[in-house]
Amino acid sequence: MSLRFAPLSLLLLFSLSLLVVAAEPETVKLPPKEKFQLFLLVGQSNMAGRGKVEAQDKEANPRVLTLNKKGEWTPAVDPIHFDKPGITGVGLGRTFGLEIAKTDPEITIGLIPCAVGGTSIERWVPGAYDPATKTHPYDDMLPRAKQALEAGTLCGILWHQGEGDANPARSKAYEKNLTELVERLRKELNAPEVPFIIGQLGQFPGREWNENTHAVDDAQRHYAETHPHAAFVSSDDLKDKGDSVHFDAASYRELGRRYAKAYLEMLPQK
Repeated sequence: MSLRFAPLSLLLLFSLSLLVVAAEPETVKLPPKEKFQLFLLVGQSNMAGRGKVEAQDKEANPRVLTLNKKGEWTPAVDPIHFDKPGITGVGLGRTFGLEIAKTDPEITIGLIPCAVGGTSIERWVPGAYDPATKTHPYDDMLPRAKQALEAGTLCGILWHQGEGDANPARSKAYEKNLTELVERLRKELNAPEVPFIIGQLGQFPGREWNENTHAVDDAQRHYAETHPHAAFVSSDDLKDKGDSVHFDAASYRELGRRYAKAYLEMLPQK
């Protein structure tokens, strides 16, 4: 290398190193395990979030963290899911975390995003493969959840899914499949009494519910009514983003608040 080019080369290398550092996610110091409350986020695209990201969704809160794709704890700013890069957006998880964090200044919330858009509940069993995302939703979720549990305490499982089962081939088996999924999660994660919260499918104009949609809705409601440590969250009055499938950003935030309210109502009264 010519000496006259050395300073320029060194400057370029230094600039590139700064870009690499800037691209790295901001990691954080974790609280004691008993103060780190973890919530598993599972389901399909309306759990992952498809809302338009705004400035407020990028505001970091040091007490609301998320486990990123690399398995690192970072501040939870939307999008926190990564099932379909370029499509993911605002979801309900971050707002849920913010609401729970407000209740106790001593705790930190850890979100474990694992939802995969377009998946039926049949994809959420061991060994099942989702060709659209080239993932194994259940098998990918489980090690992420167990890794997270090394640092904190599982306090809740949030489920928003069902659009992929609102059809003649799957709707009648939904409650059976949901029951088996919850039992499996509780066993695998040693969480027999952890709240399991189910969110209602969107009720949007232009996409009227049919008998299969109603069958999934009935199954979700019935499960929550007949099983301990389970709750059902309404989607009444929430709006879609214009596609008659996904909630808009404001509705995702409201849905997060509703999940938080349901969770807090399930806790033992002090």
